Amino acid sequence: MPYENEFAQHRSLRRLASSQRVRDLLGNFQVKSASPGASAIPPKIIKLEELDNTDWQPDWVLAIDGSHHEVSIKNGYPGAEASYVTVASVLIDVAKIRELDQQRPIDPKAFRKVEQAEAIDCALPGCNIIYENDISADASLRRALFDILSSTKLDEDSETLLDTYEALLKYKPDNREQECPYKDNCFHKQPFKPSRGRSTCGCLANLPWYSTDALRIHERMNPAGTNGAVFSEVMQVLEVLWLVHILRVFESKNLLSTLRKIAIVLDGPLAVFGQPAWLSQAIFKELQRLNEKVQKATRGKDLLLFGVEKTGVFVDHFEQLDTSEDGAKDKFPREAAVLLSDKYIKKNIIFSESERLYGHATYFGRKLFYKAKSGAKVVLSTPFLADKQKDLNDVGIYQYPRLNDILNALEKLTSTRYTNAVTPLVSAHAEAAIPLHLGNKVLTKIAEEIIKEGS
Repeated sequence: MPYENEFAQHRSLRRLASSQRVRDLLGNFQVKSASPGASAIPPKIIKLEELDNTDWQPDWVLAIDGSHHEVSIKNGYPGAEASYVTVASVLIDVAKIRELDQQRPIDPKAFRKVEQAEAIDCALPGCNIIYENDISADASLRRALFDILSSTKLDEDSETLLDTYEALLKYKPDNREQECPYKDNCFHKQPFKPSRGRSTCGCLANLPWYSTDALRIHERMNPAGTNGAVFSEVMQVLEVLWLVHILRVFESKNLLSTLRKIAIVLDGPLAVFGQPAWLSQAIFKELQRLNEKVQKATRGKDLLLFGVEKTGVFVDHFEQLDTSEDGAKDKFPREAAVLLSDKYIKKNIIFSESERLYGHATYFGRKLFYKAKSGAKVVLSTPFLADKQKDLNDVGIYQYPRLNDILNALEKLTSTRYTNAVTPLVSAHAEAAIPLHLGNKVLTKIAEEIIKEGS
């Protein structure tokens, strides 16, 4: 890394250009042809007209999105930081919007009432931020995450987010031993054993364990630098836990029958990455259990849930499919979908020769592309609600729960405000997004004032 105001010279460029090692390495890289060749697999395109006719439209759409933003804290230690994390859920009265749409011009006051928002807002300690009585920053992060889950709930009389997490914890495979979070300070070096609530490490230090330690997010914490990747993992965990939490609250209040009128949209793929990836398989099992109850309550209807990706290699590949060799857009047919197989993904999008199915350890849903009548291109994923839907070698409409209803709903839900956007996620992002420039100054000041008050 350069010193301040130090600029790169050209010596390294001359050295790299003449290096035989560099030439050998670059010469061995495989280059994928820009035009479809013999090795490319053509996409399996399904036209909307080929699916069973449906006029189903949701009366309500629930959208979930998250955001995190790190700020520097002046507490006497270099590099001290905290992170603001927010996860917003927005419930949109789509039926009311349809009604108002028939009464143009729309009354602005009436329109503002079609959305109801809830949010999980929290601040997490990062590098060199340590709570009283904790022995390290990662210990404080563990404590903060446990406290957030134990104090968050959808309703006053519902289970907490911690209860939801601990219900999923029962599904965690125990085939891998986890180190004690205090491995550098614990005398007995005994492995961590997940259990409900708080417990202790069992040695003379008697340090606290938390059930949330099984997420292992703290293991990636950088004690001497920024921790954006760690906070991103916290955010994705809160997003998927909030999703499952809402469904479990519906179950506890005997409201599962109302899901026949609701579409649920999650920002991003239906997956959990990084240290807490085991949650993906736990969520699949819980969704499978809940869906059986949803079917009974709705006379055979599956849960309608899908995730939408805004960026990434799948979005880039869909853009390539829509672009002809001369650069012209709109090559891909409208009102059509591509159902993605394991072989197609590995051959065209993410190179792999693994015998394991793509995303087997991280996904609780499978991907597809859809281009709407408006031209909007959406990369989405539908959940695994049955074991047979997990087989990515088999590509069939039946492996995508309520595919016809989802695509029909997307025709109404795609937004013209932003390219390839889905309206409910635009609303959820508006609730969750933190403005970077103004937000950085304001949030830093707030954090420092709160820390001073607690000192």
